[in-house]
Amino acid sequence: MPEYAGPRRFIFVLLDQFTMLCFSSAVEALRIANRMSGRPLYSWTLVGEGGEIAWCSAGIGFKLDSDLQEVTRDDTVLLCGGIDVAAATTKRMVGWLRREARKGAVMGGLCTAGYTLAKAGLLDGKRATIHWENQDSFTEEFEEVTLTKSVFVIDGNRITTAGGTASIDLMLKIIADEHGEDLANLVADQLIYTSIRTDQDTQRLSIPTRIGVRHPKLGQVIRMMEQNIEDPISPATLAKDVGMSTRQLERLFRRYLNRSPKRYYMELRLGKARNLLMQTDMSVINVALACGFASPSHFSKCYRAHYDTTPYRERGAHGTKDKV
Repeated sequence: MPEYAGPRRFIFVLLDQFTMLCFSSAVEALRIANRMSGRPLYSWTLVGEGGEIAWCSAGIGFKLDSDLQEVTRDDTVLLCGGIDVAAATTKRMVGWLRREARKGAVMGGLCTAGYTLAKAGLLDGKRATIHWENQDSFTEEFEEVTLTKSVFVIDGNRITTAGGTASIDLMLKIIADEHGEDLANLVADQLIYTSIRTDQDTQRLSIPTRIGVRHPKLGQVIRMMEQNIEDPISPATLAKDVGMSTRQLERLFRRYLNRSPKRYYMELRLGKARNLLMQTDMSVINVALACGFASPSHFSKCYRAHYDTTPYRERGAHGTKDKV
């Protein structure tokens, strides 16, 4: 456990359109730790490009303490991301991160800001996590990063979280490691946070909870579908793998989800395709291939039938902005 001569300083870097919850959850945990311990264990400062105002995705502006500043080895730098993180990942931000990271400071990304760290090359060879909605695009772009579905990940001097209240779990872990679990539990109580998650917890609800059905074989099949988007498995093979007939599988899906296995699988694939179209600059052809479609024309036909627009129009309406 690192030792700090004075309060451990956190530098919160507020990216444009950052999510307020991931930021406020982290700061509140630190504030309450100071209050419950009766001494200044932690301090923090807010920085961002321009050094004036940072706007969160809820349209609220936060006054910054300074522009991007020099950090020390003992600082902990936490980037706060949110909507359209690719656009907020500017050349200046990436250059600053690379330069300051060489000093050995702990660098972290909350919510979608793991993308910015990865763009700067700071997660190469590391384990990391990011908000579940951004996982597909992240995996396609950063093959050198081992992406997990954990609530948060601490790998050496790199930290990433899934966003939202995962910031609380991260801070409680840091507080417990540095000042004991009793203090961390006091902070959790003040936050009315009754279930502390660890880095072994995943960020999304379990499949039975998500679909509102607790049928083990149905859950198995859906899990197999989610893990095989690029190379879809036939309903007959899925049924065989869980020990039932194709007809039984059809009845199971109709009964609980009011759709066929084929339709459900198609919706999963199209959902991933939409994420990739909106969050990456992958070509429509490559998106089609990544989602198990053999031809762009078939992909376009299926996409239009489901979303009432073509992949090309979707890309135009939500086109990714210039990236670094």
